[in-house]
Amino acid sequence: MGNFEPNRLRLMSYNIQAGANTRRMHEYVTRSWQHVLPFRKRQHLNLLASHLAGYDLVGLQEADAGSLRSGFVNQAEYLAETAGFPYWTQQQNRKVGPIATSSNSLLSRLVPHEVVDYELPGRLGGRGALMAIFGAGHDQLAVVIAHLSLGQVARSAQFGFLREIIWPHRHVVLMGDLNCDEDHPRFLRFLLETGLRSANVPSQPTFPSWRPRRAIDYILISASLKAERSFVLPLQLSDHLPIAVDLALPDELSRVLR
Repeated sequence: MGNFEPNRLRLMSYNIQAGANTRRMHEYVTRSWQHVLPFRKRQHLNLLASHLAGYDLVGLQEADAGSLRSGFVNQAEYLAETAGFPYWTQQQNRKVGPIATSSNSLLSRLVPHEVVDYELPGRLGGRGALMAIFGAGHDQLAVVIAHLSLGQVARSAQFGFLREIIWPHRHVVLMGDLNCDEDHPRFLRFLLETGLRSANVPSQPTFPSWRPRRAIDYILISASLKAERSFVLPLQLSDHLPIAVDLALPDELSRVLR
């Protein structure tokens, strides 16, 4: 079921900002054209693909599913093919006519047993969670990719929704841009309710990429999983930095994933 090191998985989560490559705060204005035009984005994707090749599972947020700003390239599909991932899946969350689309995506070296798209609650809509199930039976692995809202009210409801879809599963990985600081009461409550914990301890800031101050990108794992190594990559191809984890699997889970 894939070629990976026994009892190990290498994970990455990255908000790729549709390849916009913002490097300074003022570029949100001065380079706003990047959100509607595809200039140099293929070059950025090629560089990113070279970094993805060493991972087993990659969760992407804000990957364009094929619109004007990406040159009508499905960025998740392109990265999967370029980096040599045999499997990829995508959940399109938001579409602005032919100009821009946004999605959660998973690139994988393992065959997913099941993939489920969830629409997250929120007044404005356009937020989702993508769940992929690997293996079958009690010892399956649930991997969730999510990008939560900026607003506290919507984000609180989204944490509640994630709790409900996660609780039936024993082995869980939740990764994504949660737009929430690690000491926020609602985030701490979510960890308590689900039993998940951050794989990146001590936490490392990921936003903004040019001067990271906030740890808002996470890889959260259940108690059955062990993070052997965690790190933030100094890869400035977005306004976020990617976060990565080397994960140790229990024997019973490793057996069903082989």
